[in-house]
Amino acid sequence: MDKIKLEILGLSPSQSQSGSFALVLGEEYGNRRLPIIIGMFEAQAIAIEIEKIVPNRPMTHDLFKQFAEQFKFTVREIVISDLREGIFFAKIVCFDGVRESVIDARPSDAIAIGIRFDVPIYTNESILSEAGITASSNDEEEEQEELVRSSNRPSTRSFGDQLKNASSEELQKMLEEALGNEEYERAAKIRDEMSKRN
Repeated sequence: MDKIKLEILGLSPSQSQSGSFALVLGEEYGNRRLPIIIGMFEAQAIAIEIEKIVPNRPMTHDLFKQFAEQFKFTVREIVISDLREGIFFAKIVCFDGVRESVIDARPSDAIAIGIRFDVPIYTNESILSEAGITASSNDEEEEQEELVRSSNRPSTRSFGDQLKNASSEELQKMLEEALGNEEYERAAKIRDEMSKRN
């Protein structure tokens, strides 16, 4: 199975779940995005390492790295390996100089560890095909402005109800709007509703 390299594009706060974040990964040579909802602690652990902030005491993922270094093994790569019922799974591929070992992990923890070892993050085509969102760059400015205006209008229905009652064409417009506004969590929910219908 061919691996597709991903890069971290950003973290954005969840607008519907307090304390959650959308970790947005993008394929290295493409325009597909893979948003993964993660907790606040894991988002903080990723952000601290990206910004090269040194905490007063080691965080859990720093402790993992120190533990690995003491016992002479390293991390080779992180793989977002599976998606089951809307939940992502990951693997940490380790090497001790003699043999390779694979450890199951949540993607958020795996990525927080992976960036501390400066290793690549991969996934596969089936996951990107199922859960990836294509970022379009050729939207008309007027369309974008209208989409932004419509997203700011209050609605009496919940977002889930709006998705269930929207036509496929409306869902596509909502997806483009969410991507244009970098609302990746919202985009992921729209994508999931579209997937249910296919």
